[in-house]
Amino acid sequence: MAKVSTSIQQLKAGEHYGAVFHKLRTDTAVFSESLYNCSMALPEHSHELGFFTLIIDGYYSEILGSKTVVYSPRSVLWRAAELTHRDRVEAASSRFFFVEIERSVSDRLRECEAIPDHLVEKNGELTWLALRLRAEIVNSGFSSPLITEGITLELLGNLMRRNDIERRPPKWLSRVIDRLDAEFAENISSEKLAADVGVHPVHLASVFRKFQHETIGDHVQKKRVERASELLNNFETPLTEIAYSCGFADQSHFTRVFKRRTGLTPGAYRNSLS
Repeated sequence: MAKVSTSIQQLKAGEHYGAVFHKLRTDTAVFSESLYNCSMALPEHSHELGFFTLIIDGYYSEILGSKTVVYSPRSVLWRAAELTHRDRVEAASSRFFFVEIERSVSDRLRECEAIPDHLVEKNGELTWLALRLRAEIVNSGFSSPLITEGITLELLGNLMRRNDIERRPPKWLSRVIDRLDAEFAENISSEKLAADVGVHPVHLASVFRKFQHETIGDHVQKKRVERASELLNNFETPLTEIAYSCGFADQSHFTRVFKRRTGLTPGAYRNSLS
């Protein structure tokens, strides 16, 4: 694959040839989804940012050298920024979810590890991470920046296939956990946590998942629900007050997360205590 020339169109972040929706931009990535109502050959082009593509529905193909490769649903593709490619949407109602990595993030990653130009995987770790990330953004109603950032960093960590993950928990991991447990109600970014212990955010996300068997965002949500369940014992405290004191965006977000983790709404949980 060659670098883009001036005669080939380069799509900006969040731009795609299909109908684009569910677009969201954060400090880490640009998330979007596109729908194609008919099969079509796409013009040769490149993208401003390196990106993951999750095939949700339909089929998609690309020309690699002298052959055409067709990808089916639950496949995840990675392409580095500014690489030209020729591809085709093979079926009507094809739907794709995109995670485009901000240039500032990818540039920092290259300082410590090489990033592949092209990678394809189906029904592997990349697929499950991409599906979970899409569900967090599209279906939740409220997307926690810490959750989306954590899963995005896990995608990148998996892509880079780091070989330097510690065999034993590093000493700095306990410092990260202690801070999360003490400041779970605050919005602490993975980048800030990583900087405080002197590691890269991708490395932090990979190590945390390996030894804690959960993401940083999962851990924070668990601590928030634990604290909320304690506060629900005080029947005089309004649910809205509990939600804000535990770090939830609002009462609706509090209810959704609490029920997902406990099976009960906060109100039903409080009634069960009486």
